[in-house]
Amino acid sequence: MENGAVYNETTEPQAKLPRRPFGCTLRHLRGWRLPTKAVQTILSLLAVICEEIVEDCIKCGGLYFFEFTSCSAFLLSLLILCVYCTNAYETFGEEKVQRV
Repeated sequence: MENGAVYNETTEPQAKLPRRPFGCTLRHLRGWRLPTKAVQTILSLLAVICEEIVEDCIKCGGLYFFEFTSCSAFLLSLLILCVYCTNAYETFGEEKVQRV
């Protein structure tokens, strides 16, 4: 008789964690927060695009300020979505994310 027939494996194989594309998870932005942050990102991108359409202006100071704020809002809201909806939240840790 072979040993394989007498002895059975006593340990269960480890369950593999489900693989998420790009590490995406919605665990940290639940409820109204995810749609709100997505709408904020889309609207700020739309503001950047609308600002870039303007070709001529008489006093451009306000336009430049609008460009700066809309571009900053887009990049920051995109960064927030990336941190909260990927594995970066677990990588950095909740304390560091809240501090930033």
